[in-house]
Amino acid sequence: MDVLDELYLRPGYLIRRAHQMAVSTFMEYSDGMTPTQYGVLTLIGGVARIDQIGIARRLGLDRSTAGLVVGKLVDAGLVARQTDAGDQRRYRLRITRSGRERLAQLAAPVAAERARLLSPFSADEAAQFLALLQRFVDAHNAASRVPHLTDVGA
Repeated sequence: MDVLDELYLRPGYLIRRAHQMAVSTFMEYSDGMTPTQYGVLTLIGGVARIDQIGIARRLGLDRSTAGLVVGKLVDAGLVARQTDAGDQRRYRLRITRSGRERLAQLAAPVAAERARLLSPFSADEAAQFLALLQRFVDAHNAASRVPHLTDVGA
């Protein structure tokens, strides 16, 4: 095996390339919204009374990235901030009507993007691929620089 074959078969290399392809494909279908923005908007739309820290924890983002993404969504009118009555330092986030409309507009394109990414596989292989990726992420999550926490309050 030559040095390039050795490099190209490293899990980290393959995962980085797969991520680049996934982001590129998502951007083709999303009319300018990034995968992170989509994830944050989806989370805000689905979890009542969530704040920026809750977003960071649930999506495995550092707080500054979560803040930048939320700021862009607020500036675009897709998300609104509201001061928490119990803690004036905290902002609760809610999706706006425009945000819900944007998610609805993206539903079909995102489904098409997912189908395109999984198109090299049969239905059974796609399910297995996703299950293996999930198992990989679960096994290494705690060692991540920014762990993804699912059991956090809003």
